[in-house]
Amino acid sequence: MKTLRRRAPAQSRAPAQEHGLSRPRWCLAVVSAFIALAAAPAGAGPPFMIDDPDPTETGHWEIYAPVADFDGRGSDFAGSTGAEINYGAAPGVQLTLGLPLAMSHDRSGWQTGAGDIEGSVKLRVINNARSHVRVALFPGLTLPTATHGLGAGRVTGFVPVWAQYDRGPWSVFGGGGYAINPGAGRSDYWTGAIALSRAVGPKLVVGIEARRRGADEVGGSGETSLGIGVIRQLHGALRLLASGGPSFDDAGGPAGYHGFVAFGLYF
Repeated sequence: MKTLRRRAPAQSRAPAQEHGLSRPRWCLAVVSAFIALAAAPAGAGPPFMIDDPDPTETGHWEIYAPVADFDGRGSDFAGSTGAEINYGAAPGVQLTLGLPLAMSHDRSGWQTGAGDIEGSVKLRVINNARSHVRVALFPGLTLPTATHGLGAGRVTGFVPVWAQYDRGPWSVFGGGGYAINPGAGRSDYWTGAIALSRAVGPKLVVGIEARRRGADEVGGSGETSLGIGVIRQLHGALRLLASGGPSFDDAGGPAGYHGFVAFGLYF
């Protein structure tokens, strides 16, 4: 799920600006959200930065569109909109295709064009009903189909492992993997994340998450991102998914931000 969010090498990274969000304010917001969840009733995958180990059921489709996915600092940001298509090809197997339209904004204005097409296969390797634990591999490739320099310019890859544990209305899920990011000045890197979500009634899921990413450039710095996500069941098979939060670069400076909004359809 959510390849547009999960892609490892960023298609276009917004440069840092003097504007940003203060770390103490965002940390307090995330901690406050966690306290609120603990007082209240879980799910995984979209809209979180982290994916989950549960493939789409055999013969069914999950489509996320339109999708808004962005990150940046101040008025400088990069992201994509488009569609993600998931199909349950066999028991424990999901095929995923991401079709993004890329965009970026900086002092010179807007830049839009085709994004890098993404394909991946989710393979669930553990599904223990007794312990409520599931584990899956979700390797994927990104093809250099972007225009106007909005993509990686090369084939990139991501090989993650995702796991999840459920207990009542609560879910803990996370994992990580290795990003293959070739090219001059670029660097392969590791990334990992963890999240906690809770079902609040039959139509609402709320969660918090944290992600750590290594440097994707030679001589670059890593990044830590925090987030809050919400899934709201609308009418029938239609859902609204949204998440967002701050990002902190190891090199310092003002905090950045990331966000994701999509409508989900399951049939």
